[in-house]
Amino acid sequence: MKKIYSALLSGALLLGSGSINAQCFGGRYHNYVFPGSTVTSNVQYGSNLKANNTNQNLMMDIYQPTGDVATNRALVIVAHGGSFVGGSKTGSDVVPLCQSLAKLGYVAVSIEYRVGMTHFPLNGPPDSTDAGAAVMRAVHDGRAAVRYFRKNVAVGGNTYKIDPNKIFFAGVSAGGFMALHIAYMDQLSEFPSYVDTTGAGTNPQYGLHGGIEGLSGNPGYSSNVNAIINICGALGDVAWMQPGDEPVLSLHGNNDNTVPYGSAVIYLLGQYPLLVVDGSSTVAARANAIGVENCFKTYYNQDHVPEVGTTANNIAQYDTTIVYMRNFLERYTCGTPMICSYNGPIQALALGFEDLSADAENITVYPNPANVSFTIDLSAFKGSDVKVEMFDVLGKNVRSISNINTEQIIISRDELKNGMYLIKVSSDGKQFSRKISLQ
Repeated sequence: MKKIYSALLSGALLLGSGSINAQCFGGRYHNYVFPGSTVTSNVQYGSNLKANNTNQNLMMDIYQPTGDVATNRALVIVAHGGSFVGGSKTGSDVVPLCQSLAKLGYVAVSIEYRVGMTHFPLNGPPDSTDAGAAVMRAVHDGRAAVRYFRKNVAVGGNTYKIDPNKIFFAGVSAGGFMALHIAYMDQLSEFPSYVDTTGAGTNPQYGLHGGIEGLSGNPGYSSNVNAIINICGALGDVAWMQPGDEPVLSLHGNNDNTVPYGSAVIYLLGQYPLLVVDGSSTVAARANAIGVENCFKTYYNQDHVPEVGTTANNIAQYDTTIVYMRNFLERYTCGTPMICSYNGPIQALALGFEDLSADAENITVYPNPANVSFTIDLSAFKGSDVKVEMFDVLGKNVRSISNINTEQIIISRDELKNGMYLIKVSSDGKQFSRKISLQ
């Protein structure tokens, strides 16, 4: 059943603008308002049979904004590349993206998924059946990851403080394939009939049962996503895209020698022809033709995944990538106008949240997190005049108290909103800092 996504989105933006704006307070989702990410590694989200008929537990790494106290956060699930025969959730194609997204305020998740093909490399060259089955296994796993978080919100205590109505899926190369297929291959009849999804054939493909949703875990919850990001991926057939389907951001090099920029045969490892796919330029043309909201960025004169790496060109392309992602996601997280262009690098905190001195351990701030008020222990500065300032995540001075000569000071939060703040203590020409979270 095709989704009526655009109508639902419009209604959500109109009816829920108050709550959306509250989520986006203080530049969240637009600037790097957090100093880094805190990672919870190897969380199991499901399991299923691999191509060789052995079971695989499916794991993910969860990146949360360091020091964040928000309880209703947008989620971006990210899938790695590797031609469906390799790759890693800790690869250089996905870890920087998750780290950047967490600094913006998202919860970002890097998932592993089942890779490998039935015949290749031990039983001959791969073919279209192998390739189609590998894509389906990965899509089943991606859908299970989405369902995991909705289940966790519903019956698991919402461990990661997710807004189940703000879930996005992004992927690089093979992960881009996953994102596109999760969004647009939403009927089993759309999948190639030559791929045995029942296991009933004479040469069965394992791990494909369960229809379009699969059996990788967390049944009974929706696997729909709000929008997708495709970096250098492709779709089996753009005819699967229909009006009202999910918005898409695609980024792709027009000299890509791994995944077609337009519509062409894709080769595994550059030598094994698999099947004809529709690359990002064809996806964008179809989206424009049927009114699916989208952005498309061409990496001109670039090959496959030019944003991955450490050269000056890689770094420049990564900057472009994360800015486009920021603009696109902010549209569906905060209700901002769509910006399909590069509008300058993402700004970091106006004031850093690192300690200004190794002597900062002399300062104690408690309780932390705080609710109504908190105490700053200044006994290390006994006999000196002390100045205490408090800054929000954008560097705005929200509290300033001078000429303090007591050993402790209690600060009431009053009208200050929930979030992370910097406490700066100045004395005898030196400055020290501590972070405080208000809940």
